[in-house]
Amino acid sequence: MTHESNINDYDKRVESIDEKICELISQRKLISSDPGDPTSQHIATWSKKYNLNEDFLNDVFSHLPREDRYKPIEEPKGFLKNIPVLKSFEDNNVFYSVTFIRQYENASLVHLNIDKDISEEKPSDMQQFTFIELSIEESRMEYDCRNNQGGGSGGHISFNYIVTPPLPEDTASIKLKFKEYNEPFNRKPTGLEFVFTLDK
Repeated sequence: MTHESNINDYDKRVESIDEKICELISQRKLISSDPGDPTSQHIATWSKKYNLNEDFLNDVFSHLPREDRYKPIEEPKGFLKNIPVLKSFEDNNVFYSVTFIRQYENASLVHLNIDKDISEEKPSDMQQFTFIELSIEESRMEYDCRNNQGGGSGGHISFNYIVTPPLPEDTASIKLKFKEYNEPFNRKPTGLEFVFTLDK
C-alpha cells in the first residue's frame, strides 16, 4: 500500500521532520537489532512530555521490529527431494517433531508438528494461542526463516517455515532452533525453546 494518491495533500513543511524520523529509525536499527520495547513508564513519560496518546505510542514501537516481514516471501519452486530428520522434543505433555524437510531449488520447507492429548482437557484448561518462530544456527550462512502457514484441529497443530537460501546438502552443521512467543513478531517469549541438530 502506498500513499501516492495523497501526494497532493502532503504538507511540505513536515518533509524534513519525516526524513528525520526515517534517519532515527535507521540509527535505532544500527545500534540494536533487537532493542525490545520501551517500558510502560517510558511510554507514560513520553506521552505526557510530547502530548501523544499512550496506545498510539505502543502501536508505533510494536511496528518497528516488523520491517523484515515486508520482504517478499520466496515461494519454493523446483522440488528436489525430502530430507529425513526424525527429531522430537517433549515439554509439559506437548510433543514437538520435525520428521522431514522438503528441499527445493530455491528454498527449503521445514514442517513442525505439535501434538497434545486433549481427551481429558476441560475448556478452562485450554491455553492461549502462541507463536513459534524458527531460526537456523549455522556458522557459514545466514538464513531467512518465514512462517508461511499453519493450522490444525483437536490436539494437532502444524507450521510450515520457508527457509532461504535452501539448506545445504550436508546438513551436519545445521541446527533448527524453535522459540515460542505469546505475541507475533518475536514479542514476549514464553521461555520455551528447543533445538534440533541435524545429522548427515
